[in-house]
Amino acid sequence: MSDAARGVAYTVLAAVREDDAYVNLLLPRLMGEQNLDTRDAAFATELTHGTIRWQGTYDAIVGHLAQRDLDPAVRDVLRLGCHQLLAMRVPDHAAVSTSVALVKRVMGHKPAGFVNAILRRVAERDLTAWIDLVTAELTGDEALAVRYSHPAWVVGELRRSLLAVDASHELEELLAADNVAPKVTLVARPRLATVAELPGTPGLLSPWAVVLDGGDPGAVAAVREGRAAVQDEGSQLVVKALVDLPLEPPRDRWLDLCAGPGGKAALLGALAVERGARLVANEVQPHRAELVRQAMRALPEVEVTCHDGREGPWEPESFDRILIDAPCTGLGALRRRPEARWRRTPQDLASLAPLQQALLRRGVELVRPGGVVAYATCSPSPAETLEVIESVGRGVAVLERVERWWPHRDGTDAMFVALLRKR
Repeated sequence: MSDAARGVAYTVLAAVREDDAYVNLLLPRLMGEQNLDTRDAAFATELTHGTIRWQGTYDAIVGHLAQRDLDPAVRDVLRLGCHQLLAMRVPDHAAVSTSVALVKRVMGHKPAGFVNAILRRVAERDLTAWIDLVTAELTGDEALAVRYSHPAWVVGELRRSLLAVDASHELEELLAADNVAPKVTLVARPRLATVAELPGTPGLLSPWAVVLDGGDPGAVAAVREGRAAVQDEGSQLVVKALVDLPLEPPRDRWLDLCAGPGGKAALLGALAVERGARLVANEVQPHRAELVRQAMRALPEVEVTCHDGREGPWEPESFDRILIDAPCTGLGALRRRPEARWRRTPQDLASLAPLQQALLRRGVELVRPGGVVAYATCSPSPAETLEVIESVGRGVAVLERVERWWPHRDGTDAMFVALLRKR
């Protein structure tokens, strides 16, 4: 592989570390700027995503060998070298020599000998042997954190999440699933596209899902035209759960209170049009509201608004179905967003809870008696799911049902949706 591919991967790692960059936005742009061919682009993608997913384990291995503080840039180069040596089919000499060349390029010659020595030591064992060595004296969540490359607090929170469904014995399966790169799934938006016209294999859970066998989803005509889109199957199922719940009488005014960036809203909008309903798709941040408008380019019937969902200009009890896809930690989408596991902190759970509760209270206020509110998160954490429902729903709404999907069980992101009917 070309040094340009490794250079792109390093630039992304540095930007994630220094600027809180998002891999899914930065990586494609850099690969385009470098004019990487298909083979190099695939290499850069695996090297970037894989290194960030496994950096906790690689840091433990490097820490065992180096036993000293490292310059962040040197650490990034060593992480990239570890992934090539331990998880990719790159010859040892190539992984070491290109890492030495990379550190010379970004930092000069001084750390080159150190990088060379550390990576030669890394090459002496395979990943399983290294994990066994560096976890030998660790126990409990600390050991699992290194073995599966998750922060220990995330391991504990996922344990709590599974305990809520009497499945704590599945913890290691869930952690392992977070480290498997997900396949690209498309949604055929009803009335606009069909599953049959999309390339790939029909999904197992959603009637609108197609799993791509490979290639660029942007090359699919229906995706370019806004009739289809990339959307995880679990995300599609959240929308399905809301629209499948019957209403008496079946009125036709729907609201997506937190619509950005627009994936769920566009599917909900397509279903609304198909069923003769009207959807208002609201987003608080102007730039994300613009993303919602782009997602709705094939759905001019949908009204896109930009308001704080807690204070928007809607009359109480004026909607029949409401979706609240609440801002959350995203702990259910760690396989898809590799940097999220290292960016989030336990304090995020506490800081997001008041917002989540306020949005749900507002949703219950806006829905008419007998209407339905779907509260959804891409986090399985009890603090962001059942505890929010319990703090808000008592006395004003009936919990109709709760549905969950999991990476290790369903091949989706870990999605949660609670369906509440107003008294």
